[in-house]
Amino acid sequence: MEKMYHTHTLPNGIRLIHRQNNSDVAHFGLLVHTGTRDENSEEHGLAHFMEHMFFKGTRKRSAYQIIFRLEDVGGEINAYTTKEETAIYASFLKEDLKKAVELIQDIFLNSLFSEKERAKETEVILSEIQTYEDTPSELIFDHAEELLFPDHPIGRNILGSKESLNRFRNGLVETFRNENYATCELVLCSIGNIPFASVVKIAEKYFLDLPGTTRTRPRVAPQATHKQKQVVDRNTFQAHCIIAGKAYSYKHADRVALHLLNNILGGPGMNSRLNMALRERRGFSYSAESHYLAYTDSGAVNIYFSCDKDRFSKSLEVTKEELKKLRKNLIPEKRLVYARRQLLGQIAISSENSEHLMLSMAKSHLLFNRVDSLPDIARKLEAVSADKLRDIANEVLDPANLNTLIYK
Repeated sequence: MEKMYHTHTLPNGIRLIHRQNNSDVAHFGLLVHTGTRDENSEEHGLAHFMEHMFFKGTRKRSAYQIIFRLEDVGGEINAYTTKEETAIYASFLKEDLKKAVELIQDIFLNSLFSEKERAKETEVILSEIQTYEDTPSELIFDHAEELLFPDHPIGRNILGSKESLNRFRNGLVETFRNENYATCELVLCSIGNIPFASVVKIAEKYFLDLPGTTRTRPRVAPQATHKQKQVVDRNTFQAHCIIAGKAYSYKHADRVALHLLNNILGGPGMNSRLNMALRERRGFSYSAESHYLAYTDSGAVNIYFSCDKDRFSKSLEVTKEELKKLRKNLIPEKRLVYARRQLLGQIAISSENSEHLMLSMAKSHLLFNRVDSLPDIARKLEAVSADKLRDIANEVLDPANLNTLIYK
């Protein structure tokens, strides 16, 4: 049986993971285990700012040359920052792999962070912040995490603020990079119809000379608050609400079971309990969902809905009743069979997107040094019982452990 993926570790600790396919389009990316949770208070937003600045000029390329390097041959390059990771990745015709790897290496290692580009990009990010603040359905999620994890960087938003952005200079950038960007926490990833030996050769050509490093800035686990209620007057047309609480970390034994419980409660399926209760049966809400976020040493669950203000009290009551049902009642076995199959199907469908699959594969390799196959995931889901789900609901969805944030 052919291996699902191939791995290699460079002498400097950088890991490489590759999956073979039959497409003319290939993908290559770099994932480093550093995000906004690694920032000090004066660095708020720095990880995201650096992601932007990677594209604004290196020692041998201008910002325009970076843009055109892959786009001239039909490729695309992009990046993102989360609370715990930064990624740079590209899609291109398979014969352009070397161009993509060299470009990603150049912008990751040789970006100049010039004052002219810094000032320009600060304005771009400030515009991004203003757009974000005008979107209460997105803003409330970060606000809820700030309420859950106060005075900890994992509770702060990713974008930063006007005050923090104006503090960013090369000295701060270099300190952050040196203390957080460790080769032992860096994964190179690729998917394409390219022999693995060729991928290794090209990766070593551009990343082998990077000295091996380890993280020198330790991470401190966040402490969660409980049973906080905050009502904010946002003068919005609709009311928005999040019920949020602490959840399991990546390494927790019941992480997969909590993913299943969350999917039953408010996952993307139209048949989630929240969507059925608030939208389909009553017509109270267009958007009702829940999310489970796992971090290396903690996690969060966010139960969200929006509705007309005159329906808010009833919508909140219905939502709390759905949480109570999960704590009190066992999910019928027939329904549980469908729920397992639904989550497995969602994972399989998302894996059809090769770019998404590559980044997901890289993150799993980064955190666990392995990638679970679909049969592996199916076995883990089969092991989740109705009793286990009720036990988790009583722990994670206990009203004594939940905060409530309301925008009105």
